Amino acid sequence: MTDPTPPLVWSRPRPEPARRAPGVDQYVAAALAVADAEGLAAVSMRRVAGDLGSGTATLYRYLTNRDELLDLMVDAAQGEHPLPEPGEDWRANLAAVAHTLRATLLAHPWLLEGELTGRPSLGPHSLRRSESALRAAVTLTPDLTAASRALGVVRAYVLGSVAAQQGARSAERRTGLTEEQWQHSVGPYIRQVLAAGEHPLIARRIAETEEPDPEAEFAFGLECVLDGLAARTTR
Repeated sequence: MTDPTPPLVWSRPRPEPARRAPGVDQYVAAALAVADAEGLAAVSMRRVAGDLGSGTATLYRYLTNRDELLDLMVDAAQGEHPLPEPGEDWRANLAAVAHTLRATLLAHPWLLEGELTGRPSLGPHSLRRSESALRAAVTLTPDLTAASRALGVVRAYVLGSVAAQQGARSAERRTGLTEEQWQHSVGPYIRQVLAAGEHPLIARRIAETEEPDPEAEFAFGLECVLDGLAARTTR
């Protein structure tokens, strides 16, 4: 009985491009540029082919559908940053994993979009990154189940932190106001609300605390995560 499932894009041989026609890597690079500038929804087979002056049919010689294009995009993004080489310090190892993932997500915010987060990528760059992350995690504990859970905690923190940071960027694009301009626009309302005295801690926070720096905020949160993993593993 014939298996109806087509071979994965990773296991299927790529045809050589016709003379002067774009190759797969060029299509993927064009798709990355579209997603980085306009979001994942803007990526289509027609759009990517058109940006390269190619017919859509030419792109379909290499890829069965848009999902395969997305798989290649994710894997290309995963291969952009060098993988950290784990040492003996597990905290430094997991911190390096976190910072590398954060750099990738900040460079390509569309990686956080829902249609890409459900299942792991199986491309060569993604598998190498997963292997590298596990090598880092087993310096915390040789128990692979516990190490995998620790990686999941670190990854969840990075995803949440970057999503919050990207949310501020999205609000700026949506409203056309920088953070400083937005604060100026809501200033009169906030002062009026706080003058009533019903929110003393919010008033103190505005008066006493500094504007959060994304790098410092991320580093503080990551230290808290690592402290928790240390306590959990010791226990």
